[in-house]
Amino acid sequence: MKSYIVGVGMTKFEKPESRDWQYWDMAKEAGSAALADAGIPYERVQQVPVGYCFQASTAGQRAVYELGLTGVPVYNVSNNCATGSTALMMARQFVEGGISDCVLALGFEKMKKGALGGGADGGDFTTSPVARHYGIMAAAHGFEMTPPTAQIFGNAAREHMERHGTTPRQLAAVAAKNHRHSANNPNAQFQDVYDVDEILAAKPIHQPLTRLQCSPTSDGSAAAVVVSERFVVEHGLHDRAVEIAGQAMATDTADSFVPGSCIDVVGRPMSRAAARRAYEASGLGIEDIDVIELHDCFSVNELLTYEALGMCADGESGKLVESGATTYGGRWVVNPSGGLISKGHPLGATGLAQAAELTWQLRGEAGTRQVPGARTGLAHNIGLGGAAVVTVLRKS
Repeated sequence: MKSYIVGVGMTKFEKPESRDWQYWDMAKEAGSAALADAGIPYERVQQVPVGYCFQASTAGQRAVYELGLTGVPVYNVSNNCATGSTALMMARQFVEGGISDCVLALGFEKMKKGALGGGADGGDFTTSPVARHYGIMAAAHGFEMTPPTAQIFGNAAREHMERHGTTPRQLAAVAAKNHRHSANNPNAQFQDVYDVDEILAAKPIHQPLTRLQCSPTSDGSAAAVVVSERFVVEHGLHDRAVEIAGQAMATDTADSFVPGSCIDVVGRPMSRAAARRAYEASGLGIEDIDVIELHDCFSVNELLTYEALGMCADGESGKLVESGATTYGGRWVVNPSGGLISKGHPLGATGLAQAAELTWQLRGEAGTRQVPGARTGLAHNIGLGGAAVVTVLRKS
């Protein structure tokens, strides 16, 4: 069984508390847009996996009820920053397993201002789901009075610099590229352009990362309608349909922890494993991909993901971004949306916003940020604590 995305929608991603709305308002906006894009009513939807991290239990139902009261199953999904792509994966599984012909994957987040914590309950990391991850970091680098998530990724950057000679300018080049891309995205939280020197001169968060290399907290929602091949044929949706050609999720193995490295703890082994399985399922490799939306929660994670996806050898990612290979005119266009750094990062919506951007790209509907001739795309979404999802999309 094959599965297809036939409709996508998203809100503009906003700075928390900058817009007078609730999570159900944003979910209605994104969900309605996805259904309108597919040209189908909510009554056609048979199941709804809903992703979020910071709202209360059954918030998925509260949000979906704004679209209709049809009594269909609603599943509340939480997988840290990989929540949106996890909801998409559930939708695909329902369709490819023959359980449903039409599923709406929905994600949203209403967040607070300021940096994310490290997942500790009241500051007690012994009870945190990521206690093992931060324990590895503390053993190697100690613990500083900086935001925990920036600290663990910043320490991964330090390791990469020590091992491979990666430079601060190469890290900043990632952010400069993604800020430049976001200038063409009306849905992005930020649309300002910065050069490498401005990024390096921004407020330090955890060396070597500055504020302009870190994704912000955000409010927003995104959605995708996933259907079977039979549904595509019956409803004449061939022109709207983008095939989910391959998809895989990986979680932590011993490779994440045994080496004692922040590079491994933040997910490069998971990402590599998920990519390998997604390539196998799709029959495509990284050499076949045109456009990529990947999880640049911090600039260093984009470099680590280049390596995990097979775009370059380990240690060569700094040179890759400096070469121009990952922007317009290069081998791939990575994060044409602006990525998490500039588009924003409402955790439950992030993975589905990636799917929306790639769907628009593969249909040729991305406007001024369109990647010429794009026919294949890859989304990479990772959650610290044990989830990496890689999705390969293809326009037939």
